[in-house]
Amino acid sequence: MLALLLGAVAGCGFHLRGAPDIPPQMARTYIDTDDRYSLFYRKLAHRLEQAGVAVVDSPQDATAELVIHSDDTGRRVLSVSARNVPTEYEVYYTVFYSLVAGDSVLMPPQVKTLTRDYTYDQRRVLGKEREEELLREAIAEDLVRVVLIQLSSLGAGGPGTGTGG
Repeated sequence: MLALLLGAVAGCGFHLRGAPDIPPQMARTYIDTDDRYSLFYRKLAHRLEQAGVAVVDSPQDATAELVIHSDDTGRRVLSVSARNVPTEYEVYYTVFYSLVAGDSVLMPPQVKTLTRDYTYDQRRVLGKEREEELLREAIAEDLVRVVLIQLSSLGAGGPGTGTGG
């Protein structure tokens, strides 16, 4: 009975969460970015290495190039009090990226933005600053997960079959 259930689950395309199925063209990947210290870059490089990708320091050594065209984060005021003091903020993180291998575009340019909001209290400035940092880190991690899912769809569908999204 268990073998039948496992066979049915495997047959439907279900996979346990773990290392993403990265396209073979990405075996040695150069990440082209202007900011190698951004949260997104550091988390993405780490997760790619965990997935077995060799993140290389030069495009000449790479089999693929993941281009981060822009990597931007910040916050916006969502609401203010009657005294015109901010009471709620939105933290955002936006990445614009693409993937190429040689002359092939494996993933055309994609833009992803994720946001989280939080309430602000002037009496708890230090705690709220830390909350904003934690939210930003969580958003960056979620963006990395989104990118890895897209890369996995390329790996599962074969080279050049990504539809973007």
